[in-house]
Amino acid sequence: MKNIKFPTAQTVLLIIAGLAALLTWVIPAGKYDTLVYNKTENLFLRQTSNETQKLAASQETLDKLNIQIALDKFTNGDIWKPISIPGTYAEVASAPQGLLSFLKSPIRGIIEAADIIFLVLIIGGLIGIMNATGAFGAGISWLAKKLKGHEYWLIILVTSLIALGGTTFGLAEETIAFYPILIPIFLAAKYDGMVPLAAIYIGSSIGTMCSTVNPFSTIIASDAAGINWTTGLYGRIGMLAICTLICIIYILRYANNVKKNPEKSLVYEHKDEIQALFGTISGGTMSLTSRLRLILIVFALCFVVMIYGVSQLDWWFLEMTTVFLVGAIVIGFLGKIKEADFVDTFVKGASDLLGVALIIGIARGVSVIMEDGMISDTILHQVTSMTSGMDKSIFANILLFAYSGLSFFIPSSSGMAVLTMPIMSPLADSFGFGRDVIVNCYQYGMGLFAFINPTGLILASLAMVKIGFDKWLKFVTPLLIILTVVTMVWLTLSVNL
Repeated sequence: MKNIKFPTAQTVLLIIAGLAALLTWVIPAGKYDTLVYNKTENLFLRQTSNETQKLAASQETLDKLNIQIALDKFTNGDIWKPISIPGTYAEVASAPQGLLSFLKSPIRGIIEAADIIFLVLIIGGLIGIMNATGAFGAGISWLAKKLKGHEYWLIILVTSLIALGGTTFGLAEETIAFYPILIPIFLAAKYDGMVPLAAIYIGSSIGTMCSTVNPFSTIIASDAAGINWTTGLYGRIGMLAICTLICIIYILRYANNVKKNPEKSLVYEHKDEIQALFGTISGGTMSLTSRLRLILIVFALCFVVMIYGVSQLDWWFLEMTTVFLVGAIVIGFLGKIKEADFVDTFVKGASDLLGVALIIGIARGVSVIMEDGMISDTILHQVTSMTSGMDKSIFANILLFAYSGLSFFIPSSSGMAVLTMPIMSPLADSFGFGRDVIVNCYQYGMGLFAFINPTGLILASLAMVKIGFDKWLKFVTPLLIILTVVTMVWLTLSVNL
């Protein structure tokens, strides 16, 4: 049994894609009618299973369709995706996904995920250029000396800051850029590879789970539920503080145990592999010259510009990728790297993250299969039917787990919001509590499952650190249980106070 190895992330995703294809043969295909606002013609477009209808862009139209959302949420661009129309679910012709669809899904996924894949590859090239300048080694050596005896602040600061990014503007896919930079710092502080992975990924997950002003979840979900996004805000801030504190304590406890006794590391047998991959950076002995300081400043500015652009200028992957490409060129110039050497180094750095890029594409391929099989709406319809008539406390907690399950099929937070909120949020009225509770169930359910969701970002993140999914499950399961219990108690109190 000891010789049996847990499959790679790519194999796990292909197995999941195969199971998803099988589900399309078992679960009936079905669709809700959808409504989208056409800004050019100032009209609503209603898409049914066989036709597109043009409707007046008016509050009366929304009222007739039982969509309890203000018209200006559509016209000012708050809701830009097609939303589901309540009460319109109907079974459609079955669309089972066969062997050919399964075989094509990874390629289609890679094509659809090209934006984030190119971001990852360009970041890999940037990291390769940074390593070639020696700035990483010098900077990490300096930081390790400064933090000696207080390395735990790394965990507190990284987890807190990334959680802050997650709760404000949905920092998630962008964290892929942080692993090659932060892992060597944590290794230099005598932690194992699991600690930086946890600080970054858990920080991002808990931040997006407890989103407060995140436009891609809280705001779009609240708009689709027909309420102001500030409704329930203080409760979400409280939940964010509690859950972030729990996560930091959990990571610190594990990190301290590993530091005192390295053999307690869950990835101890991979220590040499991780060290070989990242240790060359942390083992630098160069002095931090003015030139290297300038290179590090330019490198840091890439992230500052990226974060500002995403949060304030509506940037997305094209703009983010451009920032890192320009940053690599500027750093290559400052580091006096010859043109031919720059290209070779950049390409090698990009190739180091090719495996991560493929994982992202294959994961998207799973979503492609389920979209083509048209089973997501059927699952949503069944969930809605099952929850009617329940006790309100039980309903809120069942909905929490329902959203966790749905997030496997619909990993996009904005996609989940516009698909489910028009259907789910009116249920709050019949149970006698605020619609913000439905928004919370959506956020917390998706957020909890994100810790282990193989169709999300976790497998790509694990590939960055060369840690197996089985090791991650062993590490994170106790924390996930604690957070689930806390969330269930919080929701129960929310609907009864």
